[in-house]
Amino acid sequence: MARGINKVILLGHLGRDPDVKYMPNGNPVANMTIATSEHWKDRNSGQPQERTEWHRLVIFGKLADIAGQYLRKGSLIYIEGQLQTRKWTDSTGQDRYTTEIVVNTLQMLDRKGAAFGENGDYETNQDLPKTQTPKAIAAEQKALTSHDINALMNEDFDAPDSDIPL
Repeated sequence: MARGINKVILLGHLGRDPDVKYMPNGNPVANMTIATSEHWKDRNSGQPQERTEWHRLVIFGKLADIAGQYLRKGSLIYIEGQLQTRKWTDSTGQDRYTTEIVVNTLQMLDRKGAAFGENGDYETNQDLPKTQTPKAIAAEQKALTSHDINALMNEDFDAPDSDIPL
């Protein structure tokens, strides 16, 4: 029987700075949003049109630390990952669901591989690891309990109302 494929590839701009938190076992988890846009001309009016989609990203391990250190709102990134849907119960007892992309490949595309440093200067990051193997991601996720993950990530998803960073 054939297996399914669950692969997501996105190129876009971050909607906010990465939110890096640490699990009780010390493993980092970064949450981010990325905007992707589609452009076309309206057939009737000839006017340019644009539609922006917002996507939730979650990154585990060393790659999460790197994202927190080098990425900022508006950063242009390329990611590969897998779709994952989580379920949790909110404080009112309602079941809630969220679908996010678990990132296993990240490339920073601003200024030829440079990342924005804390002091305002750009620093090269070519020696930084950009990917984690699926095996490493699976091992980190298994080390985290579903309670730990839900406690850190059960926030409502709100796309930024202002400043689409494109």
